[in-house]
Amino acid sequence: SVSAAFREHLRHLGLQDFPCGLGSWNKSRFALRTTPRGRQPGLGTDPAGQDEALPLGEESPEDLLELLRNQHSPWALPPDCSPQDQHLREMAVLAPQLVQGSNIFQVLRSLRITGKGVEEVDDGLLRFQQLEKLILSTNQISRITSANLPRTLKVLELCCNAVADLRDLCARPPPGLQHLGLGYNRLGSPLQDKVLTADFWPNLVSLNLSFNNFTDLLGLVSQLSSLQKLRVLVLEGNPLALIPAYRGFLVDSLPRLSVLDDVHVGPDERRQFHGLARQPELTRSGARVVVSIGEIKGVPDPSAQQQLELGTEAPVITWSYCVTYEF
Repeated sequence: SVSAAFREHLRHLGLQDFPCGLGSWNKSRFALRTTPRGRQPGLGTDPAGQDEALPLGEESPEDLLELLRNQHSPWALPPDCSPQDQHLREMAVLAPQLVQGSNIFQVLRSLRITGKGVEEVDDGLLRFQQLEKLILSTNQISRITSANLPRTLKVLELCCNAVADLRDLCARPPPGLQHLGLGYNRLGSPLQDKVLTADFWPNLVSLNLSFNNFTDLLGLVSQLSSLQKLRVLVLEGNPLALIPAYRGFLVDSLPRLSVLDDVHVGPDERRQFHGLARQPELTRSGARVVVSIGEIKGVPDPSAQQQLELGTEAPVITWSYCVTYEF
């Protein structure tokens, strides 16, 4: 599940271990203090540093951060680590109390778990009360229920999974979602329900449906045309993209699009394809392949009648063949 992968990821980051977290290397900065009125404000009031000299054996915040940022340090993260990981580790140096226990669910706005074999998007995500960006690409997710997604989400990336049906995702999706990434999945036509409309995604600005199995261009456009805020659309890699009038039909049918398949839609292109949306017959393409087999040698002819003598007990042998074409 996503929750299990997140727990393992936190363990790997070592947010409670040197140079992060609380320990002998920074204990004086975060020691409990008593105010003149006898109240305990909690952790030290100046987590970024103090004016007095550091006690023996302790490190300054600047030195601890340098251990994280220096690429030659044994505590440095790999070069390909996400900004989220670097941010969490630096937060664990400057304000370790914010990443302890359940506090971490209150501060994370972005969560990236990729290539971890995740199969289930569980309700543990609801603990992230400020989450705006969720990236779960390159996993094994086949089904995702919108009830398990934080309502604060603005970006949801599910590329390179095994999603084949969107009905559970559209039951009650996050209302403010602006980007939905579903490229390299198993979605296809016909869509059983009208799931890509403004009824479900009223604020969607960017949609990636690339490299799926969509074949019904007219049906898909009839849904996408209701997305009044849609500006970026990626459909390349689908069978419908092979239709000769594909790009022109989309440009004319969705006049608010700014980018189609990572290519900017300019005024000249709009003028060139003006009126194409009123000619749906151009989107219906067909192909016929005629194969003629000439002379074949070395195999018995299945059409030849076997001539058997009357009363013979010899077995009757027949032949049949199958020809396969790969395009």
